[in-house]
Amino acid sequence: MSSILIKNATVVNEGKQFTADVLVKNGFIEKIDSSINETATIEINAAGKYLLPGCIDDQVHFREPGLTHKANIASESAAAVAGGITSYMEMPNTVPNTLTQELLAEKYQIASHSSLANYSFFMGAGNDNMEEVLKTNNKNVCGIKVFMGSSTGNMLVDNEKTLEGIFSQVPMLIATHCEDEATIRNNLERFKQEFTEERITIEMHPLIRSAEACYISSSKAIDLAQKFNTRLHILHISTGIETQLFDNKTPLKDKKITAEACVHHLWFSDQDYKTKGNYIKWNPAVKTAADRAQIFEAVLNDHIDVIATDHAPHTIEEKEQSYLKAPSGGPLVQHALTAMLEFHNQGKISLEKIAEKMAHNVAICFNIEKRGFIREGYWADLVLVDLNNPWSVTKDNILYKCGWSPFEGQEFSAKVTHTIVSGNLAYENGRLNHTNKGQRLLFDRN
Repeated sequence: MSSILIKNATVVNEGKQFTADVLVKNGFIEKIDSSINETATIEINAAGKYLLPGCIDDQVHFREPGLTHKANIASESAAAVAGGITSYMEMPNTVPNTLTQELLAEKYQIASHSSLANYSFFMGAGNDNMEEVLKTNNKNVCGIKVFMGSSTGNMLVDNEKTLEGIFSQVPMLIATHCEDEATIRNNLERFKQEFTEERITIEMHPLIRSAEACYISSSKAIDLAQKFNTRLHILHISTGIETQLFDNKTPLKDKKITAEACVHHLWFSDQDYKTKGNYIKWNPAVKTAADRAQIFEAVLNDHIDVIATDHAPHTIEEKEQSYLKAPSGGPLVQHALTAMLEFHNQGKISLEKIAEKMAHNVAICFNIEKRGFIREGYWADLVLVDLNNPWSVTKDNILYKCGWSPFEGQEFSAKVTHTIVSGNLAYENGRLNHTNKGQRLLFDRN
């Protein structure tokens, strides 16, 4: 394995910025010093650039197996690496749903051969697979995923007894999608009675999948977690009212209940449906500008602990169907860090806070072994960024298999220039290096 010497970088790590050289050997950070005079296989002059810990995305849908016309692990992990995401955790609503240990093992096998980024996969909890869920190894699997809202196949879990069984018996982290299904169905039925189906449009999406539906479900998940002392992580908070459900006083390492915000809920609002249409149709829905502002504030004041993507690609043909037929979800991993850097350049968030929410805190939340920080002895998962290197998102530079992005046409002022994954220079100035694959994430849990 080649050694890498990064010279004169402005290191952003653990709440500080400082200029340093960083030496990478055999996959790990060997030395961080003001000046390192060793010879390395690769030397990178990072003067004027910022070195951040590689981002860890705790929620992606890479569509393999079963939905590979939309995406696959190889294509989407490459897009992630180009965007500075060095590790990801992928969701179980592939086809077939990841509801057995055998199917979970098959996904790890695929990733071991094809994933450019480091990887982990959630085990899915369904209505009748508790025995399989309880076999999950908490040392090498990131967590258990529960859809407390619409999903595919047998993955909607909204039966009270089933939920109580999961929350009371599962000893590891449970990640939840929280939208109350009954509320959504009632809202949709009301709109169908008021309008013909053809007249129900994307602008109605945040009214159908309403703030109330999110709050009811998130509150229920928190009540269950408190009742059974469960380690709960609520994904993609989309409303301002939900942010007050979470504690910002307890140190993160001691929190039993944590929360995630996604880039699209920080960037878009319901005003963007006019121009973006189904391309920003997500579940939970993008809601009001006021919700967006409150979510952003919750990220800054630590009511919300991590920032992720919920990367969930669909084809252009699928997205261009009518509102009720078009699937929810969109691709984001290539542009998530860049979008957050744009917020930094606008004065809305510090680089230290970006590193905290997209790397440090994810590692703490999931107890990831030796990742998420720029520390000697830790895996070398690193990203170099140039804060003054304008570029625009176009069809020509989108790496997602689906071939589109909700950011198309957006000019960003910052650019990812280098990404190092487990000590390998996987991306450099627009070029991907597929020679070495990512590593399976491991977790330091009892």
